[in-house]
Amino acid sequence: MTRDATPAFEAFYRVEHRRLLRFFRRNVGRDEAPDLVQETFARLLRSGAFERMDNPQAYLTRSARNLLIDRARRQQQSKAVIFPFDEGSDAPIYPEQTWRIEEADLRRAYGRALRSLSRRTRRVFLMHRMRRMTYTEIAKHLGIGDKGVQHHMSLALTRIRGALTAWSVAG
Repeated sequence: MTRDATPAFEAFYRVEHRRLLRFFRRNVGRDEAPDLVQETFARLLRSGAFERMDNPQAYLTRSARNLLIDRARRQQQSKAVIFPFDEGSDAPIYPEQTWRIEEADLRRAYGRALRSLSRRTRRVFLMHRMRRMTYTEIAKHLGIGDKGVQHHMSLALTRIRGALTAWSVAG
């Protein structure tokens, strides 16, 4: 800013100060408004464009709004949420080793349930579940009817569900 522009800026400051102060008081309250007014005028002065502006009031208003936006963003970023850690109520991470042990126990219970089935029932179940054969294909392969396949599947599913339910209740 040149020395010739200093009186013009001082006159502009005197005229616009009150309007800008009212603007900030409405938006942020009495305590912070004076500081924001000074910051807005300082931005205008730092820009070095005051002398070349056709409409410095519009620039000042836009600077004031931008200052409010920047302030809101800073406040939003500074809102850190802190959750206290309480060892008594916060559960520890479930260990993978326990999962592997439970998986092995479940597989053993499943294997015992399969071995407890009659040979034919086990064969029907494994043909359907492991080989992905349809009931009709199983019936043709074993020489029994579709109803027989349904009966063996029902027996197998009931026995396996019972064994796995007993395992989950016991575990």
